[in-house]
Amino acid sequence: MGIHKRYWVIAVGLAAMALFLAPAAFSQNCALCYTQAASAGNRVIQALRSGILLLIIPPMFMSVGITILAYRKRNQFRSDEYPDE
Repeated sequence: MGIHKRYWVIAVGLAAMALFLAPAAFSQNCALCYTQAASAGNRVIQALRSGILLLIIPPMFMSVGITILAYRKRNQFRSDEYPDE
């Protein structure tokens, strides 16, 4: 089995696990948090939604930025097998 095929199999396996385990992650709710949010008014519910967005967006942009930097610098430390003479 080639190394590229092995990476492909691992990637498909991880994607399948993420897909099948997602419902289990969404079902983990705290009963106290749920009842407090359900009994709150519209302003509190909107504040919760805004807070969730504020907690998600900055790490997402940081992850994208780090990925772009890593992609641009990917060949910086790679040694050449056959250096130009």
